Order: sequence, then C-alpha cells, then structure tokens
Amino acid sequence: MSTTARDNGAAGDQVPGGGAAGREIAAVGHADLTPRTFALVESAFQERLKRLERLGRHVEPGSVMVRCGAGAPVALGRAASASGRRLVVVIPTHNGVPAMPPRHDRMAAGELLNLADQARLLPYDPNHRDSCIGADEWMIATSGLLLAVWDGSPTNGFDATAHLVTYARARGIPVEIVWPAGAERGTGEATPAPSAAHPVGGLVEPPGARYS
Repeated sequence: MSTTARDNGAAGDQVPGGGAAGREIAAVGHADLTPRTFALVESAFQERLKRLERLGRHVEPGSVMVRCGAGAPVALGRAASASGRRLVVVIPTHNGVPAMPPRHDRMAAGELLNLADQARLLPYDPNHRDSCIGADEWMIATSGLLLAVWDGSPTNGFDATAHLVTYARARGIPVEIVWPAGAERGTGEATPAPSAAHPVGGLVEPPGARYS
C-alpha cells in the first residue's frame, strides 16, 4: 500500500474544478447503520459498482475513495475489494503525522487500512465534527461521482450526510443515493459488521507503505 500527502491547506478549503476534473468515486453516509442494514448497503454498493462499470460511467476503473471511519466507508471498502477495484482511504494527520481516530472508528480504520491500496494523508481533526465535514467536502470536490448512504433525513448535530449531498450537487458532481429497501439506522455508536474475509486490527503501518 502506498501513502501520499494532501496538505493543500485546511481540509475545508474549496478545490477549484474538483467536480469536473475528479477521477474517483467517493462515498459518504451514515455511520450508525444496523448490522442488517450494513449488509444490505454492502451488497447494494457491489451491485452499483458493477452497474457503473457496465455503463462505462466510472472514469478511472477500480478507483474508489472513502474517509477512514465506521459505517458507510467500510461497506464501500469491502464492496470495492470484492469487485477488484482500487481502494483509496483518506486518513487524518496532525503536523504531517497520522492521527489516532476516535475510539468508535478504530476497528473500522484497521479494516480499511488492511483493504486499502493507498492511504491518502489529509490534515484534519478526526475528533472535531466540522473538521471531518471539511475533509468529506475535500474528498467530494476531488471526485467525479458521489455514492451517498442516505435515508433522506436532514443534517443535524451528529450526522451531515444531507449537507454533503447538497454540497456535491451544488458543484455539479453526480450523486447516487444508496438506501436499500428495509434499511434502517441504529441508536448507538456504529462498529463495522464482522467480516470473515478481512481481519480487523489496530492502526499500524502496513509493510512497504511509502510516505511522500
């Protein structure tokens, strides 16, 4: 797995022309998915990636991007791996050093780094909601398509998915909503559903990782 830095100022800064020039598929969405919903979303992501490939709508084959965290990012990470696509995981940094994610995201972070082909370093605070939203905006602005795990609810003090969908649409970035029939959200902190195919570990530097 390779690692590259993206220190283009604050994570919330606008990236000019990102929607038109973006070459990756990004995904955002609710973190508090129930285990059953997580499985439904993962399956829906796989079907969506296959359909996009058939239609020729992806602009860089195999390249999908998520911010390190629980819920939707892990579902897409597993779907990308199952589909043979290249996975890019955005991880937080502080002064150029990878930052420890919040406790409820650590299991997800371990799995995503195990699945990732590339870790992209971005300066943001994983414990600060607005900073995380800024990182998501940066990721969306540099992509060519957004897949959003969204139940249609408005943005609130905990979840900003509605805002991120609006952000993408306002910049002309295509958005596809992923919310399968029967999906629902939980009431507590989310953890990724168990996976027999992929081990879950802590945040460790993978062998051969390159920093630039």
